[in-house]
Amino acid sequence: MDLTMPQLGETVTSATITRWLKAVGEHVRADEPLYEVTTDKVDTEVPSPIAGVVTEILVVEGLTVPVGERVAVVTEDVAATGADKGTASPKASVQSAVGDELSVQAPSPVRGLVTSPVVRRLITQRGLEASEILGTGEGGRITRHDVEAASPTPKKAVTEPKPRMERGDEIIALSNVRRITAEHTTRSKATSAHVYTSVEVDFEQVERTRKAHGAEFREAEGFSLTYLPFIVRAVADALHEFPIVNSSLDAEQMVVHHAFHLSVAVDLDFAGLVAPVVRDADGKRLTQLAREIRDLGSRARSKRLNPDELVGGTFTITNMGPFETYMTLPIINQPQVAILATDGIRKRPVVVTDADGGDAIAIHHVGILALTWDHRAFDGAYAAAFLHAVRTNIETRDWDPELA
Repeated sequence: MDLTMPQLGETVTSATITRWLKAVGEHVRADEPLYEVTTDKVDTEVPSPIAGVVTEILVVEGLTVPVGERVAVVTEDVAATGADKGTASPKASVQSAVGDELSVQAPSPVRGLVTSPVVRRLITQRGLEASEILGTGEGGRITRHDVEAASPTPKKAVTEPKPRMERGDEIIALSNVRRITAEHTTRSKATSAHVYTSVEVDFEQVERTRKAHGAEFREAEGFSLTYLPFIVRAVADALHEFPIVNSSLDAEQMVVHHAFHLSVAVDLDFAGLVAPVVRDADGKRLTQLAREIRDLGSRARSKRLNPDELVGGTFTITNMGPFETYMTLPIINQPQVAILATDGIRKRPVVVTDADGGDAIAIHHVGILALTWDHRAFDGAYAAAFLHAVRTNIETRDWDPELA
């Protein structure tokens, strides 16, 4: 069975194999990790979909390959029997070695054969026609490298300035994660018409529920009840009222998603970000949301996420609150049309209405929610109305029954 590089994130088009966990001739079980990869979204292990013997390794460690590219061949259980006894398959062979060129014979080029949605989107972004591109991939299909080779080389208008070096300065090579992050975020800024809208939110109703049930929740679940699941719950409900915010957009069409799969950004010890997906968030109560957010974050930091947990997100939430930030303006997670930043929540004086209908000053927990949205998808009034709905959900809902 041919094994190909899986899709490891919504906007990920390639990945770097950092380490093979099995050698040619070794047996691998179904769902057992076969190799490690790194992208701008995640460092993770990729499991084998079948049990068998590794008969070919087609990509050397350190090489970056596009999604869908063949990376290995695993012969199923018929050949695996001998491998379990310590006997390698007689057909096992290494197609490449560290530092060598790949020895796979390339098929004859064919024009216009596109099989990957990622490649199709890249062709559109580059303003090319598939019929004009020679495909060198398997069966003559067009690969990402074919598209890049067919793209006109852009002229550099301005030479990038070089940093001035002084005694004691340190040079640090950009990691693969940092380089690809730079590529994707720059592309997002060039693709989407970024606009920013924010609202101030009174979290006092949420805080009362946290105080009333926090100790019991921690004892039962083993972790603290934070503000984040409340925000995720409020956002999911607001997306029902404003479905275009829950969309994806490319150069030709907009897809309005009717499933609410919320990507929640996780910091990987300052080495990068990953955004695992809470699926069908609108159908889950606070406790379940808190459990899933905690589990996905923990496994992201220990590099134990499955590839399918990083794809399919329809809206992203990034949480800077633990660092007590004031207002963050994030970059849209392509091809989504909006991303919400949650910042620090602090005690502040606010004006409230007392029992007699008069104004009074009270100390409440207040924070900022900032929405980055794509002006190609909708306008300012729609964005403001969506944020108003999120704020109303947070401020007025009776949260106690959610934890009962």
